[in-house]
This record gives sequence, C-alpha cells and structure tokens, in this order.
Amino acid sequence: METSRPTPAEAAAALRDAEVSRDKLVGDLVLPPLFHLSIGAAIVAQIVTGAIGIARQDGPGMQVVVLGVAVFYGVGALQLVAFRRLNGVWLGGLVSRVVFGTASLASTVYALTFGAAVWAAFEDLWWAVGICALLGGVGYVVSGVRWMRTYRADPVRHGRGETMLMLGLTAVSVVVLGVLLVVQS
Repeated sequence: METSRPTPAEAAAALRDAEVSRDKLVGDLVLPPLFHLSIGAAIVAQIVTGAIGIARQDGPGMQVVVLGVAVFYGVGALQLVAFRRLNGVWLGGLVSRVVFGTASLASTVYALTFGAAVWAAFEDLWWAVGICALLGGVGYVVSGVRWMRTYRADPVRHGRGETMLMLGLTAVSVVVLGVLLVVQS
C-alpha cells in the first residue's frame, strides 16, 4: 500500500491550520482560581519552614523542613491538576518555570530570600524570616505572571520546560531526601 505525500501547498496549509489552532488554544487557556497566589503562599510556607528547620538543626526541625516541602508539592500538584481539568492540556513550561521555579527570576529570588531567611533564623530575627519569605512568595508570583504573559506572546519559544522524567526524578529525590532526614533524626 502506497501512501500519498501532500503537495507543498497542502503541507503549508496544514501547518498554517496547526498554528492557528495553537494560537487559539493559547488564547483560551485559563488558570485555576488563585493559581499564582496559592503557589506564592506555598513558597512562603516552604521558606519559613525551611529556615526554622535548618536553624534548629535537630530531628523535629528536619520534620518541619519536610512539612514545608510537602505543602509546596501538594499545592503545586493540586493547581496543576486543576489547570489540566480546566484546559485539557499540560504546559511543560508552566510546570517547570512557574510551579517549580526554574525561570531565572523565580530561582534567583528564591535562592536569595531563602538564604536570607535561614540567616535571619540563625540570628533569631523571626520578623526578618517572615519578610524574606513574603518577598520570596511575591517574587515567585511576579515570575509566574511574567512567564504566562511571555508564553502567550510566543508559545513556541516559551512553552518548553524540563522533561517530565527530569521533574519526576527531582521530585523523587526530594521525597527520598526528606524521608532520610526524618528517619535519621
């Protein structure tokens, strides 16, 4: 059985149709209610619990760290499932850049505010831990809103994220590390 190849004109028309369909889908995407706010709040909780746990340097402190990571993963998973239900698609860039914070702005703000919060916790400056955590959450929200805007403007360029395998391996390693920290304590 021989398959017929499309003519150059048919192929070009099919590609144009696909681009129009993609652009319509991108324009119709809807974020779940409080998407960015909940991710930002989860980051605030994760920074606070991380700073407290690291400053305590004991078993219960490490359990607090694991609790903060679990809250972050839980909120992220719930929001991603809600996004999928609303839109019927996954966006790799949304998972990695927005939720897991691999966008430059999110990762930079997170590293700086988490480091400052840990320092403040060691110095017993709990008000500063709170301010650092809030700034980290706000930075995450700003980064997520910014990524969504740039994605809508150019989905081909900004739609790529880390592979699900890479994200899965990262999640598993964090969970295993958390379990080991709790067991060790």
